[in-house]
Amino acid sequence: MKEKIFRNYLELKSFKDFKEVKKPSEDYSVELVNPKDFQLNKFFYKKIGKNCHWVDRLVWKELDWIKYISNEKLSTYILKNKDEIAGYFELLFNKDTKEAEIAYFGILEEYFGKKLGGYLLSEAIKRSFNFGCIRVWVHTCSLDHKNALKNYKARGMKIFKSETLIR
Repeated sequence: MKEKIFRNYLELKSFKDFKEVKKPSEDYSVELVNPKDFQLNKFFYKKIGKNCHWVDRLVWKELDWIKYISNEKLSTYILKNKDEIAGYFELLFNKDTKEAEIAYFGILEEYFGKKLGGYLLSEAIKRSFNFGCIRVWVHTCSLDHKNALKNYKARGMKIFKSETLIR
């Protein structure tokens, strides 16, 4: 049986339209991963992606991961609860177009229900605009967390394209 998947592309073109969620407590922080660590990106991709049907990178070898995170346009940030990792996002910056794509974004399952998604997305958007971006965009689909689309819209992002896929 074929399954329909609904994908939405969203964007935020002005910082003035951004609706921020503040840090839930001083126990949380968002930090740039520096130096880059492909094992960390791979861990989050597999751990968060198992519930969201992220499958394209499951076949990647170590060298594929190293090549991916070596991209100078890619920055990875982790959400921490004190010293424990709780989530992450990857930003792809295009200096020429002054755009940032939120390439991957997610919270570990044990941190669901703690209102961290809005805060983490707020941090991704703020960091994008702090880099001089004039547009931040993301895509999400019906396989992602049930609150994903609602979170993007609540931060001020608008849908600019929708499509239906069959798998």
